[in-house]
Amino acid sequence: MANKYTLEDFLKLLKEYNVERLEDVKIEGDLEIELEGSAVDLSSITALYSLLSEFRNFFYHTSMALNYLQRISTMFGVPAPLQAPQVQAVAPAVAPAPVAVVPEIKLPEKLIEAKFESPKIEYPGVIEEVVLGATKADGGTRDYVVKLGGEKSLAFYIFDKPQPNLPAIAIDVFDRPPSLAKAVKVHYEDVVGSPAEWAKKCVKKFGADMVTIHLVSTDPLLENTPASEAVKVIEDVLQAVKCPIIIGGCGNKDKDPEVLEKAAEVCEGERVMLASATLDMDWARICEAAKKYGHVVLSWTQMDINNQKTLNRYLLKRAGMPRNSIVMDPTTAALGYGLDYAFTNMERIRISGLKGDTDLNFPISSGTTNAWGARESWMTDSPLEGDTPWGPRELRGPIWEIITGLTLSLAGVDVFMMMHPLAVAVLKEIFNTLGGKVKGGVADAGKWITAEV
Repeated sequence: MANKYTLEDFLKLLKEYNVERLEDVKIEGDLEIELEGSAVDLSSITALYSLLSEFRNFFYHTSMALNYLQRISTMFGVPAPLQAPQVQAVAPAVAPAPVAVVPEIKLPEKLIEAKFESPKIEYPGVIEEVVLGATKADGGTRDYVVKLGGEKSLAFYIFDKPQPNLPAIAIDVFDRPPSLAKAVKVHYEDVVGSPAEWAKKCVKKFGADMVTIHLVSTDPLLENTPASEAVKVIEDVLQAVKCPIIIGGCGNKDKDPEVLEKAAEVCEGERVMLASATLDMDWARICEAAKKYGHVVLSWTQMDINNQKTLNRYLLKRAGMPRNSIVMDPTTAALGYGLDYAFTNMERIRISGLKGDTDLNFPISSGTTNAWGARESWMTDSPLEGDTPWGPRELRGPIWEIITGLTLSLAGVDVFMMMHPLAVAVLKEIFNTLGGKVKGGVADAGKWITAEV
């Protein structure tokens, strides 16, 4: 016969045996509930439903039996016979992380010693060496010659391949008084009417390596001086100075071949440079005169490497010019007026020549005087309202020419045609310093490159 237990008896039984938790226990039997009184209100039914729900949870979730009993006892006001065990989650044991061993840092007593090592750059090509001028031994009357080109590496890489010939500077002279910026004109006012005296001042006072005589009076839009008369100025200049000279025309494509042809004849034996042969003029006529009388031709193009290759090829293969008688002028754009384009074009030409392009491995000339065409070099002040002051043009102008020339010298230019004596002096000093020609101090023999500090 089955025993009957009240809820209180059941809880006492569990307490008597110190039961704290029931696991995997199945309780079978019938549940009887006695309600006192005859009236059953809604709250009793609700309580009964809640009680049955709690018992259902009890039998289905025996692992939490004590918690449910606690809740049932509370509902009926019965003191809790048992306290639900306090279950605390126990984290699995984790091995302590190893303590990182920080190595002892020992400060160095001195810096790591390092020696300068020059870069090893081997170019397969070499820039042609072109000689301007002829001494008595060569059949001319010049006191010295100027050599251009001959490089086997980039400009001023004297720690790699010594630069055989530093850039030369020629100062411009005109056969008629030109329109000059005031900062330039002040230096030539006393000689501007005499090309011979002008040339003499450029060499003896301002230290020019060469003189460029521009026969601008031959321009049909100006005096239209005949070639036979214009070349008399060249004869005077040759008598006044004993440096190599460069002869320029007026820029007229129809008149220049005639003028340069006559100039070549007058200068026979002096090995001058005829400036210039261009794609849109009779370059063959100029080259024939140059070959006949032993001169050099300036191959001039407008900032286009492909046109420069084309013209050089024409001079070499069609006109038959010797390789040692060609100098290139890819056109100079001044600071602020396309200098970056000029630099890029010239640098590409020089690198191509060093890499073995035989159409471009010639010395480069720069018309650095173009810097005076920039308004910033000669205007008194800015024309823009509210603009900041530009500073004195007496200094601004020469600086404009210096920066233009210095920048292009790094691209590989071999000869500069210039105007302002201060710009000439500064660039000559820079070239000698970078080329290791300055004696005394750190700059001696290029020590500035390998100096240890």
